Amino acid sequence: MNELYLIVGLGNPGKKYEGTRHNAGFIMVDRFAEEIGVKINRGKFRALIGEGEFEGEKVILAKPQTFMNLSGESVIQIVNFYKIPNENVIVVYDDVYIKMGEVRVRMSGSDGGQNGMKNIIAHLGTEKFPRVRIGTGPVPEDEELIDYVLGRFSEQDKQILKDIYPKFLDGVRLIMKG
Repeated sequence: MNELYLIVGLGNPGKKYEGTRHNAGFIMVDRFAEEIGVKINRGKFRALIGEGEFEGEKVILAKPQTFMNLSGESVIQIVNFYKIPNENVIVVYDDVYIKMGEVRVRMSGSDGGQNGMKNIIAHLGTEKFPRVRIGTGPVPEDEELIDYVLGRFSEQDKQILKDIYPKFLDGVRLIMKG
């Protein structure tokens, strides 16, 4: 086997955005890196990256530093440099249309209104790549979408994120096993 997979967590760089709902992708990829003993600390391809192995497969973990809406600029550089097929590009990101505590895996699909995904689709030129969506919704009726996604997780929600990590891991495994 020994295929190469790119696992990209989406988020916004910098202290200002740490712990925000929009950084759920960063949070999950950081936890994954910790578990498999990979440091995501090399600045390359407009991202922080780290390389390692997961269940016998080579993985590159990446956190684009372009800000969410330009994530595709980083992803396409990594994909082109390592010649990674689209079906081995796993994108992990927050989704306000999925209830907090749920994880959804899809092998392809639209951007669902998520600007980071919109940019990745534009740069890859296809919607045919797998993704793991981390539920962060619903948005309260009295709150603007932008304020909600850039808001920080409550202590209760942080615990829910920890609790759903095994679902995220199962999602990655399912994708890698085809």
